[in-house]
Amino acid sequence: MAQDTLDRVQEIARSVFGDSEIVLTPETTAADVDGWDSISHMQLIMSIEKSFGMRFSASDLAGLANVADLLEVVTNKAKH
Repeated sequence: MAQDTLDRVQEIARSVFGDSEIVLTPETTAADVDGWDSISHMQLIMSIEKSFGMRFSASDLAGLANVADLLEVVTNKAKH
C-alpha cells in the first residue's frame, strides 16, 4: 500500500472526526479512534469514495478489521 494513500485517508479521517491529531497506521482499528462509531464510519467511507472517485460495495466493506484492510480495498478499486 502506498504511503500517499494512507496520508490521504488520514486527512479524510481527520476531517470526518474533527481531530487534526489523528495518526492512522495500518494496524489502527475503529476502537483506537475517539468517536469512530457506525455513523462516523459511514461518513468516512462516503468521504473516501468522494475523494478517490470510487464506490464501495457491501462486500468491499464486509470484514474490514483495520486501516490496512481499508487501504487494500481503496488500492484495489483504484486499479480498476
